[in-house]
Amino acid sequence: MRVACLAAIVATLCIAARVPQDSPVPPDEAPKRMTVPEGFKVTLFAGEPDVVQPMAFAFDDRGRLWVVENFSYPRWLPPGQEGRDRIVIFDDPDATGHFKTKKVFLENLSNISAIAIGFGGVWLCSLPNFIFIPDKNQDDKPDGPAQVLLDGWDMKAKHNVFSKLTWGPDGWLYACNGILSNSRVGKPGTPDDQRVPMNCGVWRYHPLRRVFEPFAHGTTNPWGLDWDDLGQVFITNCVIKHVFHAIPGAHFERMFGEDKSAPNLYGLMPSCADHIHWAGGDWTKSRAGENHSQAGGGHAHVGAMVYLGDNWPDAYRGHLYTLNLHGHRMSHDSLERRGSGYVARHEKDFLLGNDPWFRGLDAQYGPDGGVFVTDWTDTGECHNYDKVDQSNGRIYKITFGDVKPAHPNLAFAGDLDLVELLKHRNAWWARRALRLLQEREAENALAGDVRVLLAQMLRGDPDVARRLRALWGLHVTGGVNDSLTQDLLSDPEPWVRGWAIQLDLEDRKVSDETLAKMGALAKSDPSPVVRLFLASALQRLEPAKRWAIAEGLVSHAEDAEDANLPLMIWYGIEPAVSADKDRALELVAKTKIPLVRQSITRRIAGQSK
Repeated sequence: MRVACLAAIVATLCIAARVPQDSPVPPDEAPKRMTVPEGFKVTLFAGEPDVVQPMAFAFDDRGRLWVVENFSYPRWLPPGQEGRDRIVIFDDPDATGHFKTKKVFLENLSNISAIAIGFGGVWLCSLPNFIFIPDKNQDDKPDGPAQVLLDGWDMKAKHNVFSKLTWGPDGWLYACNGILSNSRVGKPGTPDDQRVPMNCGVWRYHPLRRVFEPFAHGTTNPWGLDWDDLGQVFITNCVIKHVFHAIPGAHFERMFGEDKSAPNLYGLMPSCADHIHWAGGDWTKSRAGENHSQAGGGHAHVGAMVYLGDNWPDAYRGHLYTLNLHGHRMSHDSLERRGSGYVARHEKDFLLGNDPWFRGLDAQYGPDGGVFVTDWTDTGECHNYDKVDQSNGRIYKITFGDVKPAHPNLAFAGDLDLVELLKHRNAWWARRALRLLQEREAENALAGDVRVLLAQMLRGDPDVARRLRALWGLHVTGGVNDSLTQDLLSDPEPWVRGWAIQLDLEDRKVSDETLAKMGALAKSDPSPVVRLFLASALQRLEPAKRWAIAEGLVSHAEDAEDANLPLMIWYGIEPAVSADKDRALELVAKTKIPLVRQSITRRIAGQSK
């Protein structure tokens, strides 16, 4: 054993001796230098010159990687100017850990910072535009020119641009936005006074209704976004704490500045993390990550993955992983349920790059459960705009034990097969099955018995995660009506009750009967999870329709110390309080949550001046 350890140390020292600090570890040697838990293996999926500047990537329904090679950063090009960015497709059909084929989908692009595949094409963040490139026949060649869906993103934001396009289980396309991106978003030609202001936080876009809306506000420069098995969104962040539970309608703490997205907020919500990834003090001192090894390395986090694959051991499932930029590592948090939300607890770092050039940007698990990690491969840090090295880039794959090759070709899967895939332990399959069911419903090409099977799964499956997948499947295929919603509001499972609330208010409309039942739930439901769904739902109702739910929510003295509920309730009732002072005074007397009572009183006092 001593001999083996000594040999490993000597090999590492030899590698270090051969590689000066002014160049990265060679691509083939980089995985050997990395430190991962016992039983895991890192392989080089692709490295320079086969891939360079990998800023973002996404999987298609065949399990291939579509990689954005970005040469525009950090000097974004003027709108319309041709650049060198391109989209490259990599494939490893036999799960060898290294790509077998590579092709270019499109080149001469500019300012590409995020990518998603679906609904007959490619979706891209391309400053200052959000664009769609059609490829309906999936021959890996654009069917026509790019379509500008939205514009107005801030060109001055440098590394604080919009990022991380990701399909949500509810049928929306989600993404992040940085704090310096003071954008005014709208369809091309929209007058300025009709545009939607967007600063740091999360936004989403519906691919069929073509609707844009902010989802949650705040943080600093989130560059990672993923869901857990219960459909809860988590984003990773920089400078302030590194992870937030992105609740719909939330207003989170910010690095600086005032949240102007809504009036009279009176307070901002904290991170769900109970720790930071540096040893304390001024965040600017944390850039030398090696000085903070036990804490995690530094203040900048890129990429977010809640592992729900089927290759890693169960002990790692449901945990959150993010790339710690200055620490040259992958940090690791466990997500513990508390009250209406979560606490992110510090776990031992999962991967150490052991190379100062390692700059991990994203991590995603694939169809075989293995995890792909992109590496920008550069020195300095995210404010380094002058010495960017554009000759490097790597993609690694992390697996445990033997890997069973997966051969997805979901475009040819039958509708009933897609329903069955919603039960797959690897959420990679379930998420794509959901999106394909939505696409086929939009094209009137869905088999008639799909909704029957989804309803059976919703009613009969013992696993709450699979029940939620069935509910999302019914939602995206038009199978949820008011009768079903009212029935689900009485379901014994809190997460089903909560999601029934959220999905019913997607269109900001609600029947009188359902609204009355939600009001009753706000008063009597024993679960803080359901009460948080209701608090979020307030913001999607007309102010005059919020009172019954508000009166129920403020009656729960047990929620006074909850991390989310007091402020979320206040955000939801503020417009109603502002519109009806007399009713607000009545609500003060009924409120058992001090922060809500103080906020109502403060708002009324402000109106009286």
